[in-house]
Amino acid sequence: MAEWILQGQAGHVRISCGRDLFVFSTSSAVRRRAARLATVALAAALCAATTAGTAGAIVGGEDATQRYPFMASLPVTGVAAPVEGVCGATLIDPQWLLTAAHCVDPELVRPTGTVRVGSGWRESGGTVRGISRTVTHPGYALGGPNRNDVALIRLDRPVAERPVRLAEQPARPGTPTRLLGFGTTADTTDHSRWVLPQRLQQLDARRASAAECAPGYAGATRLCTVSRVPHAMACFGDSGGPQLQRGRDGRWELVGTTSGPGAPAPDCASGPGLYSSVPAYADWIRRTVAAG
Repeated sequence: MAEWILQGQAGHVRISCGRDLFVFSTSSAVRRRAARLATVALAAALCAATTAGTAGAIVGGEDATQRYPFMASLPVTGVAAPVEGVCGATLIDPQWLLTAAHCVDPELVRPTGTVRVGSGWRESGGTVRGISRTVTHPGYALGGPNRNDVALIRLDRPVAERPVRLAEQPARPGTPTRLLGFGTTADTTDHSRWVLPQRLQQLDARRASAAECAPGYAGATRLCTVSRVPHAMACFGDSGGPQLQRGRDGRWELVGTTSGPGAPAPDCASGPGLYSSVPAYADWIRRTVAAG
């Protein structure tokens, strides 16, 4: 996971992200304030995404061992840099998905307009639907860490796949959880070296105490998460995807949404991940879905 530092110089913008360096050309368009802010925000998101995890595709994960009908993939394109990528999302209602707010932030990314629901493959299978609208939490803000990093996507038509249940509360620290995603399996900030898997990846993790993340990162609305596999965690492309825990009946329920790093670090797999707490936003989610 990484923190970002902006260094403005004539002709370009340099962003230090741990051991890595992003350099963006400051063309006349980028010199305009809105475009420049979008460039900086993209770099912040790249750093945040790097720190969100790494495991096999997640970085250090494995091919999904079961079907997750509520898993969705959201293709996106970078605004300031033409990077083709993907975010995760979770079906919580036949016509609604939950994702990270920075996955639909118009200053950072441009969704392609469709999502794929219920497939274990990134580019085939499942049900493809158009996006009718997106609703971002009114308190969303990028930062280290991101704040209120949740958003809802309304599909143009309902799907037949079964939504996942929202967790009533996070399980206590130490409880096993599972992360899902189609993010890069290569732990690098260089987008030309990202490896986005076709197969859905999963990673066994655990709820961590707030103290296992950096001071000020975890709290009532942000869950600290630690991999149970060495050198593994979510990474670029896993943002917005689910963190699952087992309910009393043994079924999966949604407890978190991938947001970013749990501490400043140079890469995804070297530290904890940070997940927006679904129970903390359950009332907002239900009100928004009910309002249509």
